[in-house]
Amino acid sequence: MASNPPARCCTLGTLHEGEPKGKIIKIDNTIEAYVATPAEKTAREDVAILYLPDVIGVWQNSKLMADAFAERGYLTVVVDLFNGDPVSLNRVEGFDFAQWLAHGTGGDNPHTKEAVDPIVVKAIAALRDMGAKHIGAVGYCFGAKYVVRHYKDGIEVGYVAHPSFVDEDELAAITGPLAISAAETDSIFPAEKRHRSEEILAETKQPYQVNLFSNTNHGFAVRSDLSDKQQKFAKEQAFLQAVTWFDHYLG
Repeated sequence: MASNPPARCCTLGTLHEGEPKGKIIKIDNTIEAYVATPAEKTAREDVAILYLPDVIGVWQNSKLMADAFAERGYLTVVVDLFNGDPVSLNRVEGFDFAQWLAHGTGGDNPHTKEAVDPIVVKAIAALRDMGAKHIGAVGYCFGAKYVVRHYKDGIEVGYVAHPSFVDEDELAAITGPLAISAAETDSIFPAEKRHRSEEILAETKQPYQVNLFSNTNHGFAVRSDLSDKQQKFAKEQAFLQAVTWFDHYLG
C-alpha cells in the first residue's frame, strides 16, 4: 500500500468559521453534493474541480474549501461519498473504522471501493453535464484514493493531501499529473509510504510534486487550527499548491 487505512486521526481537527456561498444539489437524484460556482468574471471556461472529501464528507470546512476554489475561477463540486453516513468531527476513541468501512453505521451501508466508485463516476458525469470539458480532482484523506483511482474515468489532473489507503497499483496506474501535500507527522502517510510513493510516481513518467509541511499532522490541509500561525500557514500553502497545480496543468 502507498498509504495506510483511515484511523481516528482522520477525524481530528477544528471547525472553520465562515458562511458557505454555494448550494446543495442531488446528483442522479440520490447523491448529495455541494456546488461552488465562480463569479462570471473569474470563471474558467469548460473547467471544473471534483472535490472528494475526507470521512466527514460534505461539511462546513469542505464547503468553505470549495468556495475558495470557486474564488479562483473553478466550478467546484463536493460529493458525499458516504451515502449520508459520514463520520463526525473529532469522533470519540474506540470508533471502529474497519467496521464503518465494511458495513457503515447501520450495518448495510458500506464505504468500500465497490460502493464509492459508482458515486465518483456519476459525479464526473454530472460535471460533464454542467459543461466541464476538463476535470481536475482534489482528494483529502479518504477522498485521495478515489482521485487516484479515477483518472481512467475522466480526471485529467489530480491533487491530494495526506492521502489514506491508496494502493500501490492504483498510484502506478495514473495517467496524468498528480500533486501531494504531506504532513510531517502522519501515521497514515508516514515517511516510508511517502518515499515509496515518490518512487512509483517517478516510474509513471507523469508530472508529479510532493510538498512536505513541517509541524503538521494528518488532516492539516482541511481541519487545521487556524488560530495557530504555523498550521494556518501550512493549510493556506497546501491550498495554493493545489491551485497552482491546476492553473498550470488543467485545461
